[in-house]
Amino acid sequence: MARKGPNIRAFQKRFPNEDVCLEHLMRVRFGERLTCFKCLKQATYYRVKARRSFECEHCGYQVYPTAGTPFESTRTPLRDWFYVMFLFCASRNGVAAKEVERQLGVTYKTAWRMCRLIRKYMGYVDGDFPLGGAGKTVEIDETFIGGKDAAGHDDKAVVFGIVERNGDVLTRHVQMRTKAHIIPHVVTYVKPGTKIYTDEGSAFKLLTEKYGYEHQAVDHSAKEYVRGDVHTNTIEGFWANVKRGIRGTYVWVSKKHLQTYLREFEYRHNLRQTPDLMFDCLLQAFPKVQVG
Repeated sequence: MARKGPNIRAFQKRFPNEDVCLEHLMRVRFGERLTCFKCLKQATYYRVKARRSFECEHCGYQVYPTAGTPFESTRTPLRDWFYVMFLFCASRNGVAAKEVERQLGVTYKTAWRMCRLIRKYMGYVDGDFPLGGAGKTVEIDETFIGGKDAAGHDDKAVVFGIVERNGDVLTRHVQMRTKAHIIPHVVTYVKPGTKIYTDEGSAFKLLTEKYGYEHQAVDHSAKEYVRGDVHTNTIEGFWANVKRGIRGTYVWVSKKHLQTYLREFEYRHNLRQTPDLMFDCLLQAFPKVQVG
């Protein structure tokens, strides 16, 4: 039976108000009971009225569950933050700040900041882990994102990606397509013994000659796209999804913030087999607070 992603009715039932959201954040980060940082007694912490804090039942010491999260130092209701996180997980092609502005009734500046911090948080939750391994295959490819600047000059950004077949994807915004900018990422994030398939780019020749990977390439310039099991269709399909999302939802993305947008698309791709967990992973992965 196919798993389904989050839906708005389930979200509204789970988080009906601000208090429930704050209580969830408190329990995820601190647990039901903890050792008080001040009096060092095992204590239950109770909500402080009119504040985003909880206080120790013994000495009144207060902790703030939002500290160290994307919601720190913001007056925007937690339920609004949770709702925008829900939108990011329910969407296939992203969520524009203008849409958040319309739905929440906040300023564009606030909406844009919320979206940027949530993308960064998605990257934190997803992480960067080595791909492949003995008997596994990864595809590696670069692409260009963007167009021309205001003066009409070519202003495309170079993006590099590694995808494990039937597995995760990892991307990087790099300055150039040279081996100096690409090979270090391959060596760092592709395990030894992995089969690597690429296009005919000269930067990839070192993978076998110097680093000992089993490497094969298809020659796109000769209109060769598949040779048996050798192709880069998986990573190219991911690029197509990224570009469709940027063109259709975001219209334009600056080089400065491109990597955070890539993190968002990575997150959804890497959890594509379990869409029902996308939202839950974001709700459970807040940095835990070490207590005594």
